[in-house]
Amino acid sequence: MAGEVTISARNVVKAFGQGAGAVRALDDVSVDIRQGEFFTLLGPSGCGKTTLLRLIAGFEMPTEGTILLDGTDISTLPPNRRPVNTVFQSYALFPHLTVAQNIAFGLEMLGKPGAEVKARTAAMLALVKLEAMATRKTSQLSGGQQQRVALARALAPQPKVLLLDEPLSALDLKLRKEMQIELKRLQLETGITFIFVTHDQEEALTMSDRIAVMSAGKIQQVGTAKEIYIHPKNRFVASFIGETNFLTGTAEAGALRLATGDRIDVPGMTPGGTVTVCVRPEQLRLGPAEDGAIKARVRTLVYFGTDTHCHLALSDGTEIVARLQSPASGDAGLAEGQEVGVTFAPGAVQRVED
Repeated sequence: MAGEVTISARNVVKAFGQGAGAVRALDDVSVDIRQGEFFTLLGPSGCGKTTLLRLIAGFEMPTEGTILLDGTDISTLPPNRRPVNTVFQSYALFPHLTVAQNIAFGLEMLGKPGAEVKARTAAMLALVKLEAMATRKTSQLSGGQQQRVALARALAPQPKVLLLDEPLSALDLKLRKEMQIELKRLQLETGITFIFVTHDQEEALTMSDRIAVMSAGKIQQVGTAKEIYIHPKNRFVASFIGETNFLTGTAEAGALRLATGDRIDVPGMTPGGTVTVCVRPEQLRLGPAEDGAIKARVRTLVYFGTDTHCHLALSDGTEIVARLQSPASGDAGLAEGQEVGVTFAPGAVQRVED
């Protein structure tokens, strides 16, 4: 049933090495992944995301804690005894076999009857739209087609969970974007729980039902793309998901007082000490340098087609960026060196922890 928990990590620690020199790749990680969702582990290299995926797959065993599947502890089960399949970054296809033979391979290793193997192979070829390529060797396929074969082979045994370890990283930008849509389609059509590992925020935002942002072996925040983007829990999450501006000042009742003397409304802010807020570039509004607006000077304008990025400097030298929708003419109506007034969209300014 949708919404039920399929995979649970409970206080998982994974340490490599012994004694004082041991490195904790995962440090007390707990997370629930629901049945039938597209769940993404997102973070920079070395954050622990692939280690967590390998623990779920059974390629590594936890140093502490447990991995549960449908409430059953699978922490010590070998990979071949888990209803879980993995698609690797390298695809790991058999170049001497045809597309159909690659897809059928896992089913044959499981001892499935010939008729079932044939039927499932045909169904998978149709699912990934490679019927016309069935008799070709995988070495004759493009990178995107090879990835579809790897996906079909992993989906053929109907696993409860499909693990995807940065499977799009080897593709060019255009094909990567196409395959993002394709992966989401496959997940929706099969209803299988997908756990996807990536360092690419766009991939995570495009495909995921929920995202776990990881850093230094810990999960920093779990939520939908919208929740994480609009309400980041801390500075790391705010900076890793999308672009953002950070402003530091003194907390007042309902506001932040900048070093420039300007006051920014922050609902719910209580007096006390130095705090940091974040605001996304698209939430900045530029207008005349009038009372009530923060005075800034345009440093550079960078045209990106649909958007123009306006790099600004406040009176104390603090740099911020505004992202403005480019008009049809491409001229943002601003000039380098121009003084402007900066205001923020209602509710756009968020307090963040360091």
